[in-house]
Amino acid sequence: MTNEASAGPVFVIGIWRSGTSLLYTLLNQHPQIALTYESDLFLLRSLFRNGVNKPDWLERWEFWNSALTRHHIDTAEIPAEIPNYPAAATLVWKQYAGKQYAAKQQAAKQSSDAGLYGDKSPNYFDSLQPLAEQFPNGRFIVIWRDLADTCRSIVRAARGSAFFAKRGISHRALIGYRRMKRECDALVRQGIPIHQIQYEEMIAAPESVMQGICSFLSIPFDARMTSLDDADRSAIYEAPQHAGVKSAKIGRDEPREEVLTPELQGKIARYVAYWKQESGGTWPRYPQAADEVTPAGVLERARDEVYFRALRGFDRFTAWIYCHAPISSLRSYRGAKAQNAEQPAPEPAALPEVSTRN
Repeated sequence: MTNEASAGPVFVIGIWRSGTSLLYTLLNQHPQIALTYESDLFLLRSLFRNGVNKPDWLERWEFWNSALTRHHIDTAEIPAEIPNYPAAATLVWKQYAGKQYAAKQQAAKQSSDAGLYGDKSPNYFDSLQPLAEQFPNGRFIVIWRDLADTCRSIVRAARGSAFFAKRGISHRALIGYRRMKRECDALVRQGIPIHQIQYEEMIAAPESVMQGICSFLSIPFDARMTSLDDADRSAIYEAPQHAGVKSAKIGRDEPREEVLTPELQGKIARYVAYWKQESGGTWPRYPQAADEVTPAGVLERARDEVYFRALRGFDRFTAWIYCHAPISSLRSYRGAKAQNAEQPAPEPAALPEVSTRN
């Protein structure tokens, strides 16, 4: 493997329910790739301040989303003192990648630096530039999907997931879609390595899409990346919305009933029309033609932007609470919420349920 191929972390990013889990699973089929699944330590980076980590940062990270147990991380190999978030994340990513790579190669003595490491997470959709600042050698793979289909998938996922049942999650996806485009454009302008793909094309022609990704990563294409056969999905949360990625099929679901309200359908159509108009018809790629509707106007966009910023501010505040509130109080709170809901705690701890849940 070349030094170019292993220079820094690889980030796989997209809006929730846009195919990031499927892409992650196919990528990890490659014998030289081992990305973590939504480790999301970036969201908890306030655990590291002024070159010092909070003593219980591992416990808090595990409590947040079980990242350490899901990836079988040996915490005994992690130093007690780590100066910052990039050092901590890289250490864990490399440990996971090293073990996965060794298992794939059936060579226990392989270096932990072998193979590509990094993280897949939809929670980074509006943070590509901050991630690039933290990891100057990082590379980004971004997946897009027809926004209406993304929102349909979110609505369906809400039937079995408290995370997706939160008020405002579809609004995050809607406005976040354009925010992610701005982040991507900024990386392109700065010359930061970024490769963008479409979900629709990935499921229609996985070999072509995976070949493009391998070229971007400077690694040889491996045909196993076009199949879910024998894929390792142990790090993916057990949740109804992951049934598709845990199956053996790559492809669209059978036609289903419409789940979007007329109001949400109309809003999506207006925004897509506005973006098509703004980009001269080049973005978004899907749907390939905008509906014949009046594009979203200035007042609608302004109101929606304010609401989006409030939601994302709440998300950041939630993460801050998880970093600094007494962990005993957090455990009691989560236990009470789970008991009241008569179900286990939500699969990712990120964006936990509170009285103003989204």
